[in-house]
Amino acid sequence: MPSSEIVLHGTVLSGHAHRVELLLLALGLPYRCEPAPKEIRQSAAFRKLNPLGQIPVLQDGDLVLSDSNAIMVYLVRRYAPDSAWLPGDPVDAAQVQRWLSIAAGEVMHGPCTARLVTQFGLNDDKARAKRIAAQLLAFMEQHLAAHDYLAASHPTVADLACYSYVAHAPEGGISLLPYPAVRDWLARIEALPFFKPMPPSPLPDERDDDAA
Repeated sequence: MPSSEIVLHGTVLSGHAHRVELLLLALGLPYRCEPAPKEIRQSAAFRKLNPLGQIPVLQDGDLVLSDSNAIMVYLVRRYAPDSAWLPGDPVDAAQVQRWLSIAAGEVMHGPCTARLVTQFGLNDDKARAKRIAAQLLAFMEQHLAAHDYLAASHPTVADLACYSYVAHAPEGGISLLPYPAVRDWLARIEALPFFKPMPPSPLPDERDDDAA
């Protein structure tokens, strides 16, 4: 257990913050969520935590850490180093890293960006985002037709990293109906005992152009 309070700075509509919260719940770690809407992220105090002004940010004692994937790696290595969430086997570890890269690449630039454009007015190319999402979902469908989870035979941080924005792809105008294996995978994640859903967007008091 942590010796001091873990604080997660984010918003309830951020899939990046949501993936970290899912892991905190999975590991049974006590934590407190600190809301960080756009106006907070633009403040000098927040920029001391993350000069890029992005969420999530994790505070664990004197440690301040940004980037959702980096935060998840830290949490597992710090508090559950022998757990299956971040496998030690070289092949499984490489597969996890591959999907973390996909989460930061195709997931971010596909379903996440399409959602931001549609729901929050982000000035970006929605058509390009939908093309990336279609390629991603076709790839995931083929993979998940033969595998229950993304990187191993059990859930890992790879699944948590990819879940939120794929699950909320319809909010960006991207249907999941053509992808039954992807929908089955989403259902498996949602059936995990610690699971907490991310609310649908937009919530009136959470609307901004940087909910990612």
